[in-house]
Amino acid sequence: MAPTPRPTLLLLFTSSIFFYLAAVSESNLSYNYYDKSCPKFAQIIQDTVTDKQIKSPTTAAGTLRLYFHDCFANGCDGSALISSTAFNRAERDADINLSLPGDAFDLVTRAKVALELTCPNTVSCSDILAVATRDLVTMVGGPFYSVLLGRRDYRVSKSSAVPGNLPLPSMSTSQMIDMFAARGFSAQEMVALSGAHTIGFSHCKEFTAQLYSNGTGSGGYNPRFAQALQKACANYKKDPSISVFNDIMTPNKFDNLYYQNLPKGLGLLASDHGLVSDGRTRPFVELYARDQNKFFKDFAKAMQKLSVYGIKTGRRGEIRHRCDAAN
Repeated sequence: MAPTPRPTLLLLFTSSIFFYLAAVSESNLSYNYYDKSCPKFAQIIQDTVTDKQIKSPTTAAGTLRLYFHDCFANGCDGSALISSTAFNRAERDADINLSLPGDAFDLVTRAKVALELTCPNTVSCSDILAVATRDLVTMVGGPFYSVLLGRRDYRVSKSSAVPGNLPLPSMSTSQMIDMFAARGFSAQEMVALSGAHTIGFSHCKEFTAQLYSNGTGSGGYNPRFAQALQKACANYKKDPSISVFNDIMTPNKFDNLYYQNLPKGLGLLASDHGLVSDGRTRPFVELYARDQNKFFKDFAKAMQKLSVYGIKTGRRGEIRHRCDAAN
């Protein structure tokens, strides 16, 4: 009887295949993909982003969250943008995605309409989302990073593909590390990407279980902060829309105060607390808390890596006419 493959060798083989396929897909991308086919691409995205962010200041955080949910679950392919139909419940209607903000979807729709008028059937929705996210991060004070272009939009979007493929606010650090590792991300890259919580907000239902059960020990809430949260979320069961800023100090500015808040017990989610209480991730929290430039550099690199995760190119995807529906 043939010997059973050793798990470590099998894992190495599987990882090698994954990175080979990723490299093949990535080779079809370029930074100047639309220079000839849609020369106004970057300007149209920038104009749309600027107008939307000025009118709705929460757009940056909402778009960053939508982008992460699209990429991390099943690859950066715009599948999270597709609306459900009578015959299919799409990703955006999975339970964890129901709180994704409408402003983010509206931004992509506006950009797509403008681009279709200028260069029809040319720019993918997944490329729009990738560049709009980068531009918004930069607009609110975060780092600029180059984005490879040439993704195609996936034709399939099913809510059943989401559960178990996105981090939950209640997850332990070990669970988070394992989930990121399965996608080729290190613990440090996970901590860097968690810095996205420097902007935006979370609904009370996402952290109240931790709020009322956890003490003020390691990884717990600052007592005064806990009292303020309990007061703010007092009626969340009657009004599920009640939310709190992830970074109470500079909620609309992309900076490193998120990391400075964590050791003080000012983190909002259980997963935030875990980053500072776990010895595998705390050194990176401390590093980014004292060195914003290092955080920006590592965040930018991790976002570039995320932006090519699970992408579809060539015949594996399409250029949608509308971002909320497959052709």
